[in-house]
Amino acid sequence: MDRVQAWLEVQMSIQMGIMFPPAIDISPTPPESPIDPEPRAQRWATIIFVLTATPILSGEPGARQPAEQNSFCEEDYALTFYVAEFINSLTNLAYVHLALRYMYGPGSGGLLAPRLDFMSVSLLVLGIGSFLFHASLRQTLEFADEFSMLGLTWAMLQATLTTGQSPTKSRLISASLAMCFASFAVFYLQSPSIIYQVIAFVSCLFVLILRAQYLLYWLQPALPEAKTRDWNKKTWRAVFICLLGYVLWNIDLEYCATLRNIRQQLGLPWAWLFELHGWWHVLTAIGAAECMNVAREVREEVKRGQKRE
Repeated sequence: MDRVQAWLEVQMSIQMGIMFPPAIDISPTPPESPIDPEPRAQRWATIIFVLTATPILSGEPGARQPAEQNSFCEEDYALTFYVAEFINSLTNLAYVHLALRYMYGPGSGGLLAPRLDFMSVSLLVLGIGSFLFHASLRQTLEFADEFSMLGLTWAMLQATLTTGQSPTKSRLISASLAMCFASFAVFYLQSPSIIYQVIAFVSCLFVLILRAQYLLYWLQPALPEAKTRDWNKKTWRAVFICLLGYVLWNIDLEYCATLRNIRQQLGLPWAWLFELHGWWHVLTAIGAAECMNVAREVREEVKRGQKRE
């Protein structure tokens, strides 16, 4: 905050000196009216500076949102005044990369015909939404970050719950999920407590794990045993990766002062390795992408089994 304040004062001084250079006048002039103690030059410099700097530094229109409110340990605007949290923003490219790797991987029709599904689109939206939030710390974009995370679980639930279902049941499940998530979004906008978002996210993950285990072990006709073992191993590996990311995020919260001291001692670029919330982004991107691949493979195997019948 001291660095930002100093920068503001320097910019105002520069703008005042450039736009309104002092004039030399040997004629006596009456003192400025006490009714208007602020010189005109300072007023105009202040107006121009606020108009140009507010979109970058504000967390809400007209006011910068403090980092403590968002519970992130990375120091704000430490590297550039155009990005609030540089590493927390940059690491969101992991979501974007893994989404695009599926869209333009095997089976893609080229640049203008990517291979799209709900899961890959939700992963891409999460990366973009979270990047914009951490780059600006605007409250409106914080909602975009949180809703896109829930949208990711929505997409994965839709993929697993509709696997093996008839077209009619699949449409009913998809519509029900859409209504549930839309209703929660309206509720959360009216009561934006983070505990509600956490409860919803954990509940979705719990249902997702249960459904995955049902598909792998209780679905009839049974899936090939060798593939089932491989898919189950990949699923739990993805869960472990996501849990590791969650643990690192909590360490980032609980030991922020210690981590900042370590970063200061190491200096750049090694200090970036201790931006643990960034590792949460990278690890959840890897874990989510792994779960998505398993869900796609299981769905295709179930379809092949239904065709053989």
